Amino acid sequence: MKKSIFTLVIVVLVVAGLLFLALHGAGNVVKPASEGVVLGLDLVGGSEITYEAVIPDDFETDNLAEGMEVARTMMQQRLDALGYTEASCYISGERRLVVEIPSVEDPEKAVQQLGATAVVSFVDADGTVWLTGSEVAGAEYENSPTDSTGLSRPHVKLDLTPEGREKLHEASQKVLARGDGKNYLAIQMDGKEISAPYVNEELDTDSVIISIGSAENPEEEARYLAKIISAGRLPFELSTAKQQTIGASLGEKSLSTSLLAGLIGLILVMIFMIAVYRLMGVISCVALTTYAALFAVAISVLHVNLSLPGIAGIILTVGMAVDANVIIYERIKEELRMGKTLRFAIESGYKRAILAIIDANVTTMIAGFVLLWQGSGTILGFAVTLLIGVALSMLVMLVMTKVLLKTAVGLKITNLKLYCA
Repeated sequence: MKKSIFTLVIVVLVVAGLLFLALHGAGNVVKPASEGVVLGLDLVGGSEITYEAVIPDDFETDNLAEGMEVARTMMQQRLDALGYTEASCYISGERRLVVEIPSVEDPEKAVQQLGATAVVSFVDADGTVWLTGSEVAGAEYENSPTDSTGLSRPHVKLDLTPEGREKLHEASQKVLARGDGKNYLAIQMDGKEISAPYVNEELDTDSVIISIGSAENPEEEARYLAKIISAGRLPFELSTAKQQTIGASLGEKSLSTSLLAGLIGLILVMIFMIAVYRLMGVISCVALTTYAALFAVAISVLHVNLSLPGIAGIILTVGMAVDANVIIYERIKEELRMGKTLRFAIESGYKRAILAIIDANVTTMIAGFVLLWQGSGTILGFAVTLLIGVALSMLVMLVMTKVLLKTAVGLKITNLKLYCA
């Protein structure tokens, strides 16, 4: 009895704590408000940037449409890599690319982050370009020692292609042979010098370190460089044709309406569970409330970009959250009708239902991961909320309801009519 009371008190405290975080905004309690949930462009507006392709003279115009599609794909990858999962990118006309980013009210800031063409080059003191981005196979952020001091510093590790390794080896030989003290090889991106390390020995290696020197935030700068280089080199330069701040297309009314619809759905599901499953339904309602609060905390702490498709994913998982309990409760009712004891019926009901529940949720998560892998823009938002919802529902609705059912039995609440027997 004492153990059951203690368990009940712990559950009440956990639920109360999650509700407090959810109602007061997990972004304000756990993180700064600016790093909580980010609403999508359709709800709060944002920035719209129009780029125009600057086609070089040697570019084949017959491949322009293909080049624009490559540029659009790479720009979308760049948006996703920088965390703008709700942003959209589409081709407008023959040579224009339009990017819409939610919650970013300063278009200039977005242009600075996205406007770079990510052209990496290795240049000696005479301005001779020895390597370009085409010889870079990939880029990765690291924070580890890069010299004899043993101190960890943020930096970017560039992996070179076999051709890039040969060119770097040749460049290091030429630079070492200089007698004017200018034996360095500058690493530039889009013509801007990032690092200019001195060459003290021949370089015959598959990777190169870009050290971040005088940046105000070296870690943030290194992460940004790694992401922007990994996102790929655009097929041609993009110039900014227009940039502006745009208003919400749907606005706060749609947000409040969607949230109201979700609340009504939650309440109706609770009423149904209590009417059909009595005490077990009440336990499901407690677990469902915990699930909703935990979901609110999760999307805030994880800095989820939330648009209407994302909200649709949340509402969808409300019904899915009690699906596991419905299957388990039906199994428990079957065991009780066979004359089993309440405690045994609960254990047996969970054992008989657990595999079917896991299979159903895993298949849904597979579909979610495919959307996350192949999707972009608002599809990513839907996939993220769907995956979070399925994962949390399995955790809460399976573990918490079982704990509460055992607690009820431990508190001598054993009237079988309360368990629909």
